[in-house]
Amino acid sequence: MADQPEDVSSPHSEMNVDRIYMDYNATTPLEPEVIQAISEALQDAWGNPSSSHVAGANAKAIINQSRENVARMVGGRAEDIIFTSGGTEANNLVLHTAVEHFRRSCSTTEQSEEQRNHHNGSVGRPHIIISNVEHDSVKLAAEHLQEDGAADVTFVPVSKVTAHVEVEDVIAAVCPTTCLISVMLANNETGVLMPVQEICQRVKSLNEQRQHPRILLHTDAAQALGKIRVDACDLGVDYLTIVGHKFYAPRIGALYVNGPGSRTPLYPMLFGGGQERNFRPGTENTPMIAGLGKAAELVTSNLSLYQSHMQSTRLYLEERLWAVFGEKIHFNSHFPGSDILPNTCNVSIMGPKLQGWKVLSNCRRLLASVGAACHSDSGNRPSHILLSCGVPSEVAANALRLSVGRSTSKADVDAVVEALRDTVQLLEETD
Repeated sequence: MADQPEDVSSPHSEMNVDRIYMDYNATTPLEPEVIQAISEALQDAWGNPSSSHVAGANAKAIINQSRENVARMVGGRAEDIIFTSGGTEANNLVLHTAVEHFRRSCSTTEQSEEQRNHHNGSVGRPHIIISNVEHDSVKLAAEHLQEDGAADVTFVPVSKVTAHVEVEDVIAAVCPTTCLISVMLANNETGVLMPVQEICQRVKSLNEQRQHPRILLHTDAAQALGKIRVDACDLGVDYLTIVGHKFYAPRIGALYVNGPGSRTPLYPMLFGGGQERNFRPGTENTPMIAGLGKAAELVTSNLSLYQSHMQSTRLYLEERLWAVFGEKIHFNSHFPGSDILPNTCNVSIMGPKLQGWKVLSNCRRLLASVGAACHSDSGNRPSHILLSCGVPSEVAANALRLSVGRSTSKADVDAVVEALRDTVQLLEETD
């Protein structure tokens, strides 16, 4: 941001009196208990987890406990958790697996005439379905497969009324070679929750009527974990992506797989020393895994507290924005018939001089974003996510994504709204 000093203190204390952090959908600070777990592992669990001596055993024990903690957080079993470098790797691993599983399945069974006559003239090419508002680690991976001729991809548009994919639209996109459906659990910009459970229920019925391979089901739960209850078994997914830095853990991730290699296929992208049961080889990053496990334990123990606090804080933020700006306010995260994350407020302050990037660059107290952090290099164009959800271009251009955290206070909200009011007044008075 413009004219800001480089020395910015930790966002966990709400950035001190000068800076107030409301960008928790981009990343979160580490909880003190997580920092402690990482520090202890760095000092005491430095052994190679594959070694048979005591130093290796200590590291292995920490990894095993963390695996249990992460599994408990998502309603799975320890053997269902594969540690990865982050969400991008986990998402790519799922798409890679779906295509590879389809290829191997088709090589052992004769393709049906229906598959040979699949649209676009492709013969038995795997087909993937995703929404048109997925994170780039799903969207670009799918586009790469399509451009490479390795798969056909259908991008199901979200409804411009509800801002989520409609179950019937997803089901209508299914064809005989569909091998994967990937729909995020919650959108990172609007906070809108997707009907993943309903999609899974419908697809499981379809799978009972299909020849193998079955349609695999994946959800990227990056934005949902630590904010709402997430249970992979209740959702009915085969794969669920876990991203640590979204719930006060370090920048490491994991992939939930419902019975990896047995009930659900999983094919490695890397080859090496056999770690993570050969699904993701490479010497384990014990300290970061320890931090992820501790953060997962905190979510399991405190989720209701976290959720209620974020919900009440976000509602107070919306009340204050409406009270100060009135009819100039447009909430881009309010869609009829849709639930949203408890912490996410996507809002536009309407006016010809109040584009989101301009407001943020002039509002010195607020640290927030105009959309997804991974799109920060897209210039000053309106968010394609908001446009896909039916938000008019002139409204989307003014959007601010305000996402509160576990320790965001009402005093923080008051200060941010006051700062926004002063910034808007300044910009409107500027020639």
